[in-house]
Amino acid sequence: MPTAAKLAAAVIFAALAWFTSELIKPLLPDGTPVAMFSPMNAVIGAGCGWFVMGPRGGEGLRTAFGVGLTTVAAMLFWGLLLHSGTKMIQLSMNRHYDGPVAALVGMFDLAIGYGKLIATPQIITTLVLGGLFGGWFTEWVARRWP
Repeated sequence: MPTAAKLAAAVIFAALAWFTSELIKPLLPDGTPVAMFSPMNAVIGAGCGWFVMGPRGGEGLRTAFGVGLTTVAAMLFWGLLLHSGTKMIQLSMNRHYDGPVAALVGMFDLAIGYGKLIATPQIITTLVLGGLFGGWFTEWVARRWP
């Protein structure tokens, strides 16, 4: 059932994902297609905000901060999975892998590489502060419009 807290969480975490994606773009290797990078991550952020943070709105500030950080972790997981999976499919179409198991292992190697690429103080700080703010804002909305 739609609630104001779910909508607020979806909007806040979509914005956080978009902003963070814009910070990540300069770190990507040259020639990496980035046209759909921010919109895809914003959809992931909105989904995580709606399904992870939104239902927990109104349970208290401590819970809101914790679930806000959990939502950021979920956004990172799904974002890394999506982008490494997309790259793995592109590489497998070029017959880069010997079989499906090698492709799955390659996908997780890509995810680890992307994770190392974005593990900068600027991005980590943005995600942590954004998760805390998103949790607080969702809690505020849930108490104001139950």
